[in-house]
Order: sequence, then structure tokens, then C-alpha cells
Amino acid sequence: MHWLDEPHHDPSATYCDDSTPALGDLVPVRVRIPHAHRARQVVLRVLCDGEPLISTARLDREDETAAWWVAEVSVRNPIASYRFLLDGADGSYAWLNGTGRHLQDVTDAHDFRLIADPAIPAWAPDAVAYQVFPDRFARSSGTSPSSTAPARALPEWAVPTAWEAEPAAHGPLTGRQVFGGDLAGIAERLDHVAGLGADVLYLTPFFEGRSNHRYDAVTFDRVDPLLGGDDALAHLVRAAHARGIRVLGDLTTNHTGVGHEWFRAAQADAASTEAGFYSFSEHPNAYASWLDVPSLPKLDHSSPELRRRLIDGPGSTVRRWLSPPVALDGWRIDVANMTGRHGAHDRAHEVARAVRAAMAEQDAADGASRWLLAEHGHDASADLAALGWHGTMNYSAFTRPVWAWLTVPGHGISWLGMPLEVPSLPGGAMVATMRRFAAAMPWAALTRSVNPLDSHDTARFRTVVGGERSGRPTGSAAGRERHLLGLALQATLPGVPMIFAGDELGLTGCSGEHSRTPMPWDRADGVDGATLEAYRFWLRLRRRHIALRRGGLRWLQADDHSITYLREHPEQRLLVHLDRGGGRPVRLPRAGVGIGGSDRLQTLAGEEPDCEDERAVMLPYGQPTAHVYQL
Repeated sequence: MHWLDEPHHDPSATYCDDSTPALGDLVPVRVRIPHAHRARQVVLRVLCDGEPLISTARLDREDETAAWWVAEVSVRNPIASYRFLLDGADGSYAWLNGTGRHLQDVTDAHDFRLIADPAIPAWAPDAVAYQVFPDRFARSSGTSPSSTAPARALPEWAVPTAWEAEPAAHGPLTGRQVFGGDLAGIAERLDHVAGLGADVLYLTPFFEGRSNHRYDAVTFDRVDPLLGGDDALAHLVRAAHARGIRVLGDLTTNHTGVGHEWFRAAQADAASTEAGFYSFSEHPNAYASWLDVPSLPKLDHSSPELRRRLIDGPGSTVRRWLSPPVALDGWRIDVANMTGRHGAHDRAHEVARAVRAAMAEQDAADGASRWLLAEHGHDASADLAALGWHGTMNYSAFTRPVWAWLTVPGHGISWLGMPLEVPSLPGGAMVATMRRFAAAMPWAALTRSVNPLDSHDTARFRTVVGGERSGRPTGSAAGRERHLLGLALQATLPGVPMIFAGDELGLTGCSGEHSRTPMPWDRADGVDGATLEAYRFWLRLRRRHIALRRGGLRWLQADDHSITYLREHPEQRLLVHLDRGGGRPVRLPRAGVGIGGSDRLQTLAGEEPDCEDERAVMLPYGQPTAHVYQL
């Protein structure tokens, strides 16, 4: 299938003057209509105060392939929702929204959306994020990497584990193994992060807990001594900032651990203030918890005092760690999709807006601009359009479709929580999934969401596409080739690439727990050098080309084995073509792509085009390869 002759708009700079305007602004928006779909008129429909307002676009210009029409969106509400009606010269009638052209009426669900919020972080679309699970990244100097016991005394729940050991994939050891990584160890390895091309360090929880993952915090007032304590976190952030790296913390607003000081006070006294922080059906031992796991009691956000302590009070958890001496650059919110939601009560958007407002106040106080990222494992569109979270971990619009296109059947890895192995789907299915989910998100939220190939909660991507399970790099050519196609998608699609520490070394893992492999700093066989060099190459390419960071996205074609798209920016246009292997020739007419008859493509990655003539371009095919060309 192809979309060469389809009308196109997206809220990027080529088609929209400002995707994050101020209230009251008039924002020019442009739509490109190929001559195959000539229009007698183009109508802009904007939803204002709940009512559709109609205005007529004007013909701005024409080139040899298309006509460009322009109209102005009146930004009367914090979310400006709009789409185009195309009145065809042949009498046809079509709507154009984020999922494409439709020959019938459509709902508002996939309208284009602008967000009026001056506090949204302008820097995030340029970022590359690097995720670290602190216990598994690096032990600090003076600690033998081969010793079984970490340097610090361990609490009774912890099981000391040698750095070279393979993490347990399942069973009672999964939350208890302590390998001894700490915050000082991360600080000592920041040159690796910077050398890779990452400029945001995302740390999974550093608050003291009763597990190695620390999502069961016993307090929000101190950093776990196992990681080095408060001073170690402040030192890490300073060291990161000195290298131009921002740091995100990880905060659980949905629940605490059963050992949390608030919960212990709540159980001790049903009349206490803290008892109102939780939902007890029968005090003290029957209460709501995360997915009915009793060690993770769920917070009740109807409590004003909880909100004051956790979110918006002067010394709240949210604000305290954004302030000196630590001065984090934002938060990733754990299970944000569940926060504030319990039975008949839904305060999720209220909580998200409160966190956003508290961060905006802190930004205004110190002149910073911080990022609020939400964990969300499925359709996040309704939450992202509520002016709370800036963006999400984009599992639905990126991770799941990429897994399904590039997987190798037979590995037995489940499809991100579904009770079936990852299915092998054609390129057209991947593109359709990406288009539908992305269209339901405001552009500003899409470009401030992270695109993970995997994370500490999933199997490693290298295992999904290559079947390797050892936890260490194996050097498999097939696994590496498809892994690097996924990397190319991260580097060339809208959104922030997020690298889970060890992906760049070719690490493998069959589950979230098993994927939390300690970094093999001192192992001769611990690094797949070809994979590491590819990460440096693709992240450098993204850094150098504004179209890959801030350009729009226009899909051109997809078949079972290949996909092709344009990244368009006023300063640059790039053509991206990926073949997962076994594909057939892809021949693109120059007129449809917008390439002049005498122009030649400049190859930035991959191979030269197989053939170029005055009318068409033949793209390379047959081998798993990603190609990027400048038009």
C-alpha cells in the first residue's frame, strides 16, 4: 500500500507555525493536497468551547506535485482540536484528520490537536533518554566487581549476588537479589552515557524500599542508603549537569510500599490523618492495593493532606527533589494510568494536572523547564489530552508495533502482557497501528513521549528479534540486524529515543526481571562492538539532522517487509526506508515524493539507491537494512 497521492497535514513546523501556542493566538496551518485530489475549496473545522467553528482556507501556493492551502486555528481553549474538509474538484467529499483521508464523516477522536501551555518543555523533542536501573548499572570505585557481597551492609530482605551472575527471571528471588550498583557508580560511568549521545538520564526509583526495584517505597524523604543516600544523588545530578545531561527521577503516585511510614501510621490508628491516604475496607488489614498485591497499598487522592505532602505543598515530594541540593530535571510517574483511579472514583486527570502545576511553579521559581513523563502501557490519548502529563512511555504507538514487525517467531516471549507470543505482522499493520495511536495524541505530547524498544519491565529487544536468552551478547547476525532496524526506527520517528542501559551492548533477556542484567563493564565478551558503534552512529545522525528531531511525519509506503516515510522540516527533508529482509523492489515516483527531476538523493545511512532516473527512485531491498537520504 502507498500514500503518495494522499493529502497531508501534521502539526510540525512545515505545516503548523506553532504546535504549543498561547491562548488567544491565531496559528496558521497548512495542508498539502496532491494534484490527484484537486480541491475546489478546503474548509477548516476547529472545536471552540465545545462547538465546531468553520472557516475557509485559501490557496497559498502550488508546485509541480501539489497545492498548499492555509487557514488559521483560533486557540480559544487549552486544547485546540481541528481537521480539514476537502471539497474535491470532482465533487468528492472527504475529511482529513490524523489518520488520513476519509470519504465519510468522522469522530473528533483523531483530530489534530495543539496544546496551549507555555510551560511545556521545549527541549524534550531534541533529547535522547537513557534508562538506568541503579542496582545493575555500576558499583562505585573501591568495590570489587567480582565480589558476591556489595560494599554496604544489606537489610534482611536482600540476597547478595555476584555482579557476573545472571538475574533470576521468575520466582521469589526476583525482587530480593542485590548486585550492589549505586549512584556513585553511575556518576563514574557518565562518560559512557554522554559518549553514546544520550542527554537525559532516567533513574528508576532511588527512594528506600524493601526490594531491589524500590517501587515499594518506605519513605519519600530519603534516598536509599544502599545507593549512597541523599548526598550521592546530589553528586550524581551535579556530575550529570556538568556533562549537559538532565536527570529524571521515578515517582510512584499510585501506591507506596506496605512498610511506608504513612501506611504504618495509617494501620496503627484508623483516626489518623494518614489513614485517609489509603482505602481501607476493613481497618487495619483490608485495603486497596496495586493489582491486589498487598505489599503495595494504593493511595487515595481524595485526601487534601496527601496531595499537600506528595504533590503541591511547599515541601512536597514532587517539589523537594526538584529543588537544590538535588535539583532533578523532571519526573517519570510510575503506573500513571492507574493513579487516582479506583472503582467509581477517577481523579487521574486531577492528579496529573496538580503534578504539572507544581512543577510549573517550581520552573517559574528557578527558571528551569522540567519534563513530566507518564508510564502508560496502552492507549494514553485521553490522559495526554487532559493537560497533565507532558508525554508517555509510548508502548502502544511504538514498542508493540515494532516488536510485531521485527520479531522472530518461536522465542516464547509474551506480547507485552498479552497471553500469546509476539505475533509476526506485516509492515502495513505496524504503520496502521502507529498512525492510529499517534493521531489520537496531541503532537506536542507525541514528540515529548519516549519510544522504548524495551525497558526494565519487558524482555530485551535483542531477545524478541533474535531469540537469544543468555543475558549476554551472543553476536548473532540475524538478531543484531533486526535489533539495529529497531534502533533506526527509534532514531528516525517522532518522539524521544529511550535506551535501556545495556541495549547498546547487545544484552539479552527473556523477561523484565531477567533483562535487569548488570552492565558487563569488565567482561571481555560483554560488549557487541558492532551494536555499540551502531548506537553511536544513529544517535549522532539524529542529533545532526533537525528533520529527525522536529520534522513532521508523512508515510509513503508499506508492504510486508518494508516501510518508507518522509521527515519534513522547513530546513530539511529526509527520506527513510527500512527493509526487514526478503522484501521486493520499492519504486517511488519522484513527483509523489517531491524530488526534482534532476535532483539526486544524498545518502546519510545505508546504501545508495539502486537506481535513479528522471521519473523514479528505486530503493535498496532484500537485506535487513535502514537507509536515510536527504532530498
